[in-house]
Amino acid sequence: MNETLPAEAHILIVDDDTRLRSLLERFLAERGFRVTGCADAAAARERLRVITPDLIVLDIMMPGESGLELTTALREEGLDIPVLLLTARGAPEDRIAGFEAGADDYLPKPFAPDELVLRIRAILRRMARPVAAEGPVQLGAAWFDPERGELRGPAGPIRLTSGERALLGFLAARPNVVLSREEIAAALGMADTSERAIDVQITRLRRKIEADPREPRFIHTIRGRGYVLKPGP
Repeated sequence: MNETLPAEAHILIVDDDTRLRSLLERFLAERGFRVTGCADAAAARERLRVITPDLIVLDIMMPGESGLELTTALREEGLDIPVLLLTARGAPEDRIAGFEAGADDYLPKPFAPDELVLRIRAILRRMARPVAAEGPVQLGAAWFDPERGELRGPAGPIRLTSGERALLGFLAARPNVVLSREEIAAALGMADTSERAIDVQITRLRRKIEADPREPRFIHTIRGRGYVLKPGP
């Protein structure tokens, strides 16, 4: 399968640590990325009015609006640019909070710059990877077009984050097949992620396609095994 990453992918780095931000800007630029740096969420909002980066690297602990708050706000505003969160707090519950906010990945500090590059490239590959489902998939009144990665309901397009789009594409390519959390994590480039983080991503996707996410019709939990997508009217 051929995968094409954006040429000179544009990365927006948001971190109040001037030294770390400068180091990351230089490191990523040396590896072929275009890089824009911002010191806080307010500056990032200003930049996002005039640029559309391919990915945002966002520190959680910042003065004023935190990275979690900014991620939540961007998702509520319909911005689906991938977000990779950075934080000195790497406990499982902190990672879960990041995914619940709508982040695509989470990297605890301290980290090796090369690992950040690997994470960025994994997210960009995930976005570029074509989905193998054959034709549109019906989910009640909504339809998912795997070729475009587009979910449409009666009122028009339903916004998906890149993570939600990749997850739905992976499930739609294997309808009525039970997929373990490990398989899902590996397919989404989240192999080192906890099972709970996958559950959070499933919950977020259910909110987009299920009339009642507590009683799902399409994404079913198979206890002790994983999840299965059952398309239908």
